[in-house]
Amino acid sequence: MTLFKNKYIRKLLDLYRDIWAINSAEALMGWDLDTYMPKSAHRYRGIALGRLSTLSQRLMLSEEFRKQYDKARREKNLTIEEKGVLRVLGRELHYYDSLPPNFLRELARTTTNARKSWLIAKKKKRYEKFLPSLKKIIELSRRKAELLGYKDKPYDALLDLYEEGLTTKRLEPLFRDIKHNLPRIVKKILVKRVFPMNHELESKKYNKEAMEKLSKELLKRIGYPFNRGRLDVSAHPFTIDISPNDVRITTWYPEKNFRESLLATIHEFGHALYELQISKSLSMTPIGIGVSLGIHESQSRFWENIVAKSKQFIDTNLSLFKKHLSILDQYDSFELYRYFNTVKPSLIRVKADEVTYNLHILIRFEIEKEMINKDIDPRELPVMWNEKMEKYLGITPKNDAEGILQDVHWSQGSIGYFPTYTIGTLLAAQIARKMDRQIKLYKRIEEKDYSSIRNWLRERIHRYGSIYTPERLIRIAIGQSLDPEVFMEHIRRKYLFE
Repeated sequence: MTLFKNKYIRKLLDLYRDIWAINSAEALMGWDLDTYMPKSAHRYRGIALGRLSTLSQRLMLSEEFRKQYDKARREKNLTIEEKGVLRVLGRELHYYDSLPPNFLRELARTTTNARKSWLIAKKKKRYEKFLPSLKKIIELSRRKAELLGYKDKPYDALLDLYEEGLTTKRLEPLFRDIKHNLPRIVKKILVKRVFPMNHELESKKYNKEAMEKLSKELLKRIGYPFNRGRLDVSAHPFTIDISPNDVRITTWYPEKNFRESLLATIHEFGHALYELQISKSLSMTPIGIGVSLGIHESQSRFWENIVAKSKQFIDTNLSLFKKHLSILDQYDSFELYRYFNTVKPSLIRVKADEVTYNLHILIRFEIEKEMINKDIDPRELPVMWNEKMEKYLGITPKNDAEGILQDVHWSQGSIGYFPTYTIGTLLAAQIARKMDRQIKLYKRIEEKDYSSIRNWLRERIHRYGSIYTPERLIRIAIGQSLDPEVFMEHIRRKYLFE
């Protein structure tokens, strides 16, 4: 606590530790929900999570907490860390002030049960199995937006929950740029044919146990500390921060196309590394977490797209891949590089290549705007989804599982989350450019010097936690704001050699 000198801030942080403890318990229960929880436990888990969420609310809105917050707000000469605490707590207080306890309990119960109905619907490939849950979630999300308040569009209130200050008005020019430029680049790449649309390794089965050993050995090599985390399996890979020394990741093992598993694991490593490298002096405080999902996604997309898909990474890890996967015996590193970087319009977002990926997010952004800002009938969403897939990617899902049911996010109530994936993807290219200029990024990858990469990220981004706003943090890290043109340059240089 040496960073925090002000007596009111110190008292506030002492009170906050009870809230942090509840958050930690909720995180652990959430991890269990998606990994080892018995199938019949959803109802009571939903009740428990709902009760815990309102307990946090009561603690934060208590007279004592309010009193210390108001006193701290009137103080002058606060440090940047202390100002960060007040900024983040102000956002949390607004959230809990705005949302009644009954609403939070209803939201927790609804999303916990929706997770089960989504899994059933996806397995059966039938959207109508999920429709009642999604309809309820949309209703609750619209109500949440009204309760939280907004200046322009209801959707803005939800966007701001995941990316501080983000609005529809800021996103629309960015997605217009993607809509205008990206399809043309995709067409040129497909014509050039240096990187294939399909590769025979995509249809080759691998041994799951061998893949798990490869994943764990590779994670150790790039710097995941297993004494502070775990690797487990879930229906949809995720990372969860339980404490400063307990940040867990999950992956999946589709029966073929091993890169899907490997890249998912490395993607989640990027998320985990962010949380693990936040300064310990910020632990158990409101600013001891990643500042936003956009920044978080920049870290996961950096490791997935920039590092793991690079020629240097594949060259220097080829022997490790072959050690565990016999299916790779006949392939050299250049062929694996082509396999890791196939480019083609595809149905599934999490399997999409880095070129077409943002078109998947564009589809979700446009649908979410309709969900929240307009009175759209949820029964129409599968048709809308398929039409947009055809419009932007030139393909149409054969069933709901590979269409509108493919993502877990809406079952969690996470409407407004998806645009952060594009923010992260664009920022990853900007971070890579800055890092390459300063420490020769690709030389570091070639030498398997991952510690230099981790250290750069820690010093420039990770250690600050949520002290600064996302926009301010990025300016500190790379000296510029979000710029989609840097990503376009990265794509043209890598895939078109321009």
